Amino acid sequence: MRLYKLFSLTAAAIFAVVGLIFLFFPDSALIFFNSISGYFGLPQAPLQGTDFYLILASAYMYLVTLLAYLMYRYPEQNIYPFLLAQGKLASSIISIYLFLMHQPYLIYFANFVIDGFIGIATLYLMKMKKTEV
Repeated sequence: MRLYKLFSLTAAAIFAVVGLIFLFFPDSALIFFNSISGYFGLPQAPLQGTDFYLILASAYMYLVTLLAYLMYRYPEQNIYPFLLAQGKLASSIISIYLFLMHQPYLIYFANFVIDGFIGIATLYLMKMKKTEV
């Protein structure tokens, strides 16, 4: 349970910071990944941070922050980690789809790996928590 709560609180803090970065410095993530894309032989993603999708990205980060906090606050509830895992795994799957079918942007691949890891880790911790009881 301690690892579950630590993961939840840490995830909530990271998600909140990333959400604020998306909102107030929308191009910073793209600039960072574009700066290292050449090392992998990948094209740079176009800088588009101030359009309609910024609203959706910021709202999504708020939601995953809230879910992670609720996981921490109410660890006995399984709905919060389940929903967080679903959101992160959906983001991961869409990211690898876009990497393969749209453009091989490093930011797509990085999001596939990061959100996939978070989704799988959340499911694993949820299962581990069940076996502790």
